[in-house]
Amino acid sequence: MLERLIRFLQDDLSIPPSQVELALRHTQAIPHQLPIKLWQYGLINLGQLEQVLDWLEAA
Repeated sequence: MLERLIRFLQDDLSIPPSQVELALRHTQAIPHQLPIKLWQYGLINLGQLEQVLDWLEAA
């Protein structure tokens, strides 16, 4: 699930790998926390956060 989430973030939302890695370091690789950390650090906007949460719900 985590690999699919990372692929979605990078491919569909164009989040750079370095930003995903930063958030992962602070979530200890817990997928449901990753989108929130990305948003808290300003690495994604609110619209992108909603897209990620919708994607997680559908996955």
